[in-house]
Amino acid sequence: MAQHAPIRIGLMGFGQIGRMLYDLAASSEDIEIVAIADIGAPDILYYLLQADKDDTSRDTLDGNYLRNPRFSARMLRTDSPQEMPWDAFGVDLVIDATGKFRDAHSMQQHLANGAPRVLIRTLPVDQIDRIVVPGVNSEQISRDDRMISGGSATSTALVLLLSILSERFAIEYASMTSVHAYSSDQPVQDYAGSDFRRSRSAAENIIPNTHEAAQWIGHVLPAFEGRVITSALNVPIQRGSLLDVNLVMGDAKISAEDINQTLRDAVSRFPGIVDVSEDPIVSSDVIGNRHSLLFDAPGTIKAGNTIIKALGWYDNLGHAARLLDIARLYAGIQEAVA
Repeated sequence: MAQHAPIRIGLMGFGQIGRMLYDLAASSEDIEIVAIADIGAPDILYYLLQADKDDTSRDTLDGNYLRNPRFSARMLRTDSPQEMPWDAFGVDLVIDATGKFRDAHSMQQHLANGAPRVLIRTLPVDQIDRIVVPGVNSEQISRDDRMISGGSATSTALVLLLSILSERFAIEYASMTSVHAYSSDQPVQDYAGSDFRRSRSAAENIIPNTHEAAQWIGHVLPAFEGRVITSALNVPIQRGSLLDVNLVMGDAKISAEDINQTLRDAVSRFPGIVDVSEDPIVSSDVIGNRHSLLFDAPGTIKAGNTIIKALGWYDNLGHAARLLDIARLYAGIQEAVA
């Protein structure tokens, strides 16, 4: 069998998600990170990469190159899409992991500088070509897609849960609260920010927040357009988040066990993406889990005739893994027409 050339990825942003993407690529057999753009100095970025892991022997910094046994990545000090010469690196796809450049104009700048496609690691702010959730709408992707979103860790977990359950049950409405680890755009101490609550210390408070998954869920699951509301609570933990979903079911006969068994049955259809925990786990137990949805079977509760509460855990590592899965999907359709 002929060996296929590795997928060449350019990476903008070397924060937590960026470093996870690099580690996953370095341990893969089919993906190479060929260039990394970040405003941070290479030696500091290397230091942060090493601080994330127990085994620090794999990666080395050689001037402006981050090297491991599989590939070398050129590091450039910029966080501006319009300044990054992607064409010089022959990339197949750029992953913008900054979380900042979510608009079509910024994504177009990546394309103008030589990126055949750009994939953002969060939800967009305006219309782009496609939001992709592996396992749900993978078959709908097109070779013509150029500006792509991998959604967010929260929206992916929610879409998976709703997609699996709606195949078997009628769901009239859903309300989701993401109990979410604090993020890098929140202050550690009280500091004037974008709104009142987000100006408070992420390390000291449970902070009610908005969540935009409801705005975009219809792009992936059209049947749920206008039938889902979403919000968030940012809590003072670093990693490990929880999906708390209240479902209004169309049939009063549906039990909590019916919901649990449906998720158990789905695991084999979503290998590496969905799993079910039968144990009474907590947030730290999900750190390092690569699934996008770890359904919490003991947490399912039926309230009244038609309301069911369902819980699901997820970690950013699972989201990083799905972003690389999306890169593979597009490499596959490109290869099919080559």
